[in-house]
Amino acid sequence: MINVSIIDEYPVICEALSALISNSDDIEVVSCNTSADEFIVGMQKTLAHIAIIVVHKERPKIIEDIKVLMQRFPKLKILVLSLKGNELFTLKLIKVGAKGHLSSDTGRSEILEAIYTLRNGYEFYAKTITNLLLNSFLNSDNSNKKEKEKLQKELSNREMEVLKLFAEGMSNRQIADKLFISVRTVETHKTNIMKKINIKTTVDLVKFAIKNNIIELD
Repeated sequence: MINVSIIDEYPVICEALSALISNSDDIEVVSCNTSADEFIVGMQKTLAHIAIIVVHKERPKIIEDIKVLMQRFPKLKILVLSLKGNELFTLKLIKVGAKGHLSSDTGRSEILEAIYTLRNGYEFYAKTITNLLLNSFLNSDNSNKKEKEKLQKELSNREMEVLKLFAEGMSNRQIADKLFISVRTVETHKTNIMKKINIKTTVDLVKFAIKNNIIELD
């Protein structure tokens, strides 16, 4: 079972989100918490694998809460659901340790996919969030471009396909369906790609695709 805890200052939203994802056979919502402090107390009784933090407003305390949670529980995977947010705040959340990020237009299927992806050791970002990160990257320093272009040549044709589709915002399941392969195979390709081009996160994977013109933004 994948144990999930939800942190939301509004109990009614926490309960609604819990009901939304609890119908899955292998996911159990073990607690609903109104604060990170309450979550920490609960972790002494029931271990959570994933914590879903619902963000209503951009407050510095949320950044501090994630820092504390990552220090206290290094193996915990944090999935942020932002009902409102901007590019800078999103980048800050990811920088301090959030491994997944969903926007307000997400649905049940995407939440479940994010939970499974994080539990398998990968990061998950909604397409709208990915676009924010890409826009930020396009305005950043383009150093090491020649080195990345050289590394790009090491990727196989299939790896290039997976990289392109992922960078375009497709989920692991969508890529698997399009290429007629399993989700596990898609994850393996992504892992191999990251090793070959020497990057650590899926955000950097998308940046690499943009930098080397593997995909283009409209």
